[in-house]
Amino acid sequence: MRALRCIWCRNKNGENARAAPQQERVCAGGARVAARPFAKEGPKRKIMDQKMGETNIMAKKVVTFGELMIRLQPYHYERFVQADHLEFTFGGGEANVAVSLANYGLDAAFVTKLPAHAIGQAAVNSLRRYGVDTTKITRGGDRVGIYFNEKGASQRPSVCIYDRAHSAISEATTADFDWDAIFEGVEWFHFTGITPALGANVVEICREACKAAKAHGVKISCDLNYRGKLWTRDEARAAMTDLCQYVDVCISNEEDAKDVFGIEAEATDITAGALNKEGYKSVAKQLADKFNFEMVAITLRESKSAFDNDWSAMLYNVKTNEYCFSKLYHLHIIDRIGGGDSFGGGLIYSLLSGKDTQAAVEFAVAASALKHSIEGDYNFVTVPEVEKLAGGDGSGRVQR
Repeated sequence: MRALRCIWCRNKNGENARAAPQQERVCAGGARVAARPFAKEGPKRKIMDQKMGETNIMAKKVVTFGELMIRLQPYHYERFVQADHLEFTFGGGEANVAVSLANYGLDAAFVTKLPAHAIGQAAVNSLRRYGVDTTKITRGGDRVGIYFNEKGASQRPSVCIYDRAHSAISEATTADFDWDAIFEGVEWFHFTGITPALGANVVEICREACKAAKAHGVKISCDLNYRGKLWTRDEARAAMTDLCQYVDVCISNEEDAKDVFGIEAEATDITAGALNKEGYKSVAKQLADKFNFEMVAITLRESKSAFDNDWSAMLYNVKTNEYCFSKLYHLHIIDRIGGGDSFGGGLIYSLLSGKDTQAAVEFAVAASALKHSIEGDYNFVTVPEVEKLAGGDGSGRVQR
């Protein structure tokens, strides 16, 4: 009997199909389908395999956990002291990653706690409009956290001021989240070092989430994301040393490894925009050895001014002992907030879709390079746009 393909029960091999009259077959799920052999090797088969791969990646579920905040920002490049109007949007590290993944076609859910009032609902809606699953968000508390952002220009750096004390998520407890239910059918969990910095109670929530993720066989990624305005280096080191024992894929930048764990690349001066890329091989290996990570990604930003940065990354694959550096992008920046998150989203997508180490870091860096051209926290790019840039087309020519 010829092999059958049933779109209803995905019985690809036909082992459970039984004979039926008039060239029909009945699959294991009970659906009647016409007999149809597999496509032979060739262009049609390749297209079919590609579409099946797209279907598979779209079925993968990812959960991110963190704080979603209001972003208030003076228009254009005004300073706080001269502004009389502020632009109102939303953003937050893990939420930004969820939006990227939803834009790439994955089933991405964001978990947090937000008030039940209108501002909390506006925050939820900012994610829903881009396809992020918000059904796992707990409602309660009184405040949505705020951050004020003053965009830098030329040699003047950007300035971020937090007003997030007593936000709903910062006062959450472990009882607010049923992680066993949240991780049902999930393949990947992502959080950042910003979230446990909100307080000891949120460190405990992160710990419970990581334990549940491991129990469900979920891969865990963490972007170290040290924020000196939220906690001290000693506090960060204690909490992240505990949480990183659960992490499979670690994301860091040229500063975080030093700030959190005291691991520093030699011959590097970030304030002068000079990075020793070879030194980051040692940083990645030390991180992997310390926490038994499967992979370590390090983003490499060479800041020439607030407008002009060189941008690249390295991905260390422990299993294959590969240290893969991406191509270097010369960025003229529109908005750099969310640049690291867009890298994380691109990396998660790449690894879930089965890209090799070099292809994965190229996709992630290209995704982030594009984000630097987009206003706001969220990265509104598609897989074909990222792959086009990763493939070498960075001309910026009008697409007609």
